[in-house]
Amino acid sequence: MSTLSYAASDSATMLRRNLRHALRYPSTMIMSLGVPILLLLLFVGVFGGALGAGLGGAAKGTRYIDYLVPGIILMTVGYGSSTTALAVNSDLTEGIIARFRTMAISRASVLTGHVAGAMIRTMLSVALVICVALAMGFRPTAGPLEWLATIGVVVLLVLALTWLAVAIGLAAKSPDGASSFILITQVLPFLSSAFVSPGSMSGAVRWFAENEPFTPIIETMRGLLTGAPIGNSAIIALAWCVGLALVGYLWARALFKRDPVR
Repeated sequence: MSTLSYAASDSATMLRRNLRHALRYPSTMIMSLGVPILLLLLFVGVFGGALGAGLGGAAKGTRYIDYLVPGIILMTVGYGSSTTALAVNSDLTEGIIARFRTMAISRASVLTGHVAGAMIRTMLSVALVICVALAMGFRPTAGPLEWLATIGVVVLLVLALTWLAVAIGLAAKSPDGASSFILITQVLPFLSSAFVSPGSMSGAVRWFAENEPFTPIIETMRGLLTGAPIGNSAIIALAWCVGLALVGYLWARALFKRDPVR
């Protein structure tokens, strides 16, 4: 077998390990799926009337659930990546990664297994969240091409946040340190266009919401799914996803190659 074949075989083994862990301990996936669904129920059922009436600009007249769902999809990806950060840090602090370093396996396969497992779990979670949204009245206008483009954006977002999560899991000295990534994925969507239009915000908050990474990603998905204007959001979203994925990958690779210091 070639080096590439060995690496692919080892990565498949690590993927199976990752998926078996997810099946053995489903509570983390349930939480990463349950929180976005609870937010969907809360903001549509409780705050939807008031927030929907306050939509302005291009979003004026849009049903609030149609406006909200792209932001909930992004949060689903964020919670899924947070689970990955904790899983990687657990492997590191418990000595599993140190043991893998001494084995005759592809070193890259350890991280690849985590990323591939996260991709599968997160995409399943996104599909379930969309099904719940459809049951609650979400009515996208997207055709097949728009759905394919939306899936592409979600895949890029998952890759970007997952590689960042892997890097943070390797850099953190404890699970508490890795959990800081959860705070990032929880807070930033609230300071974006996920729940209300940035135009309704004021001052520095409005500027931040218009220029942070999540807003163009949400606006791109919203435009693809509901026909809202996208403008240059797609190009900015692509740049953010590719840039974050590259930073996360290079950072994670550098951390994994260094000698353990714990």
